[in-house]
Amino acid sequence: MLALEEQKRLENNLEIVRERIRSAAKRSGRNPDEILLVAVSKTISTDAMAALVQKKVYDFGENRVQELLEKYDILEERCKWHLIGRLQTNKVKHIIGKVAMVHSLDRMSLAEELQKRAYAAKHIVDVLVQVNISGEESKAGIPPAELLPFLRKVSQYTNIRVKGLMTIAPAADDPEDVRWVFRDLKKIAVDIQMENIDNIAMHYLSMGMSNDFETAIEEGANIVRVGSSIFGQRSYPATTVFR
Repeated sequence: MLALEEQKRLENNLEIVRERIRSAAKRSGRNPDEILLVAVSKTISTDAMAALVQKKVYDFGENRVQELLEKYDILEERCKWHLIGRLQTNKVKHIIGKVAMVHSLDRMSLAEELQKRAYAAKHIVDVLVQVNISGEESKAGIPPAELLPFLRKVSQYTNIRVKGLMTIAPAADDPEDVRWVFRDLKKIAVDIQMENIDNIAMHYLSMGMSNDFETAIEEGANIVRVGSSIFGQRSYPATTVFR
């Protein structure tokens, strides 16, 4: 179990993040309860995650399938798991039925594998399509100009439900410098919704991390992925026994 001092630190960080979410929502005339906090738990111990579960944080984002599975076996179904990192096709079979949502659908080969594995398991997998708004070569995601044709193809897959879009903004010291990224994704989501494509919904915009989630909320995010503002530097062992 976590030392009491560490637990109090996490709880304090969590309350600060929740207050920042509430304030950003109110500034933009939105209901804070409509914004989902996904705690990014990459390399974070299950004991630290359990401390957040006690404070009613149930959604956790993992980047690597292997680590997600290790934690899943410990925490079982006490959490909702979000796969937020780039998903390799050979790992898809391991996560079907275990994740609440895949945030990083970024290529047709991945869509094909998700459909194949989900169909075999008689399961429907919820996904967000990752969009590379900034055009950075270092980032995955569908270019905006290619998004609509991509969605039309994915809409034909009966075991995939597209629930919205995800993006990652460039690193910036000032979140104002990347506000346009979030604004553009919101506009794209509105335009896509107007297309009325079967099996394609724009319920969720997953955008904003520790350094820019308030700006993302102001521009329409209803899922924010926050790690370091809650957990601090990654100093916990990857897995410890859940108590």
